[in-house]
Amino acid sequence: MSVLVTKADGTTEPFAVEKLQRSLRRSGANKEEIQRIIHQIEPTLHDGVRTQEIYAHAFSLLRDSDSPIAARYSLRRALFGLGPTGFPFEDLLSRLFAAEGYDTKVRLILPGRCVSHEIDIAAYKPEDSFVAEAKFHARPGIKSDLEVVMYAYARDVDLKGVRSCKGDICGIKRYVVVTNTKFTETAIRYAECMNMELLSWNYPEDNNLHGRIERAGIYPITVMQTLSPTHKRILLEQGVVICRDLVEKPHLLRHCHIGTSKTEAVLSEARQLCAAH
Repeated sequence: MSVLVTKADGTTEPFAVEKLQRSLRRSGANKEEIQRIIHQIEPTLHDGVRTQEIYAHAFSLLRDSDSPIAARYSLRRALFGLGPTGFPFEDLLSRLFAAEGYDTKVRLILPGRCVSHEIDIAAYKPEDSFVAEAKFHARPGIKSDLEVVMYAYARDVDLKGVRSCKGDICGIKRYVVVTNTKFTETAIRYAECMNMELLSWNYPEDNNLHGRIERAGIYPITVMQTLSPTHKRILLEQGVVICRDLVEKPHLLRHCHIGTSKTEAVLSEARQLCAAH
C-alpha cells in the first residue's frame, strides 16, 4: 500500500520516490548518495507524514555529508527567508535578471495612463524590456491566486506605451508576475488565456524560477549552512542578498562580527556554491 503524504497546502498525495530522487539529483547528490538517503528515509514514512518532514530528514542526511549540496537542496526553503518585507526577494530577482544579461532597477514609480504604479523590478536590454511584479510569501502552501494575476493584467494595460528608463530600449514589452511559491491553477489558466507571463518555483515547467536560479548560480545567502539566522538577517539588512556578494566582497562579513576561522568557513561555502552551478 502506498503512503499518503501531506503537502504544504494541506492536500494529500501518494509518496512518489521519483520526486525525492529528482530533488536530490538537482542539488548535486550523486547516485550513491541518493540511494543511501532514500534507503534511510523510506522506512520512516507513514500515512499523513508532511512533505516538510521528508525534506528535513533528507536535508539532515545531506548536511552530514556535503554542505554545498545540502545548501542547494534547501533552496526552496531558503527563499522563504527573504522576508519579512520581501525586498530581498525583489533584489534577488533583480540580480537574477542581471545575470541573464539585463540592466535592472528596483522599486520605481511609473506613471500609467490613469494612475501611477510602484514597480518592483524593471529589466531591459536592446532586444527586450519588461517589468516584474514580485509576490513574496514567507511560508509554503500559500499560492498566488487569480486576483493577483487579474490585478497585474490591469496594471499592464495601464502601462502600455510607458518606458521604464530613458532611451529607445526601455519600452515595456512584457509584464511578468513572479512568486517564490506557486500559482493556483485558475491563475495559470487566466494568464495563459490572456497571454500573460508567470514565473514561479515550478512554472513554467521548462524555465521556472528554480531552474533559472540554479543555471545563473544566483543563490541567496539564506541557503548557507555556515551562517546563523542572526547573521543572515544582519546581512540582508545591509543589502547583501546572494552568495556571490560574499565571494566578491568578503569584507561585508564584518557586519556579522565573527571570528577569522568562522569567516573562512563562510567564504569557503560561498565559493563552493558559486562554483557548483
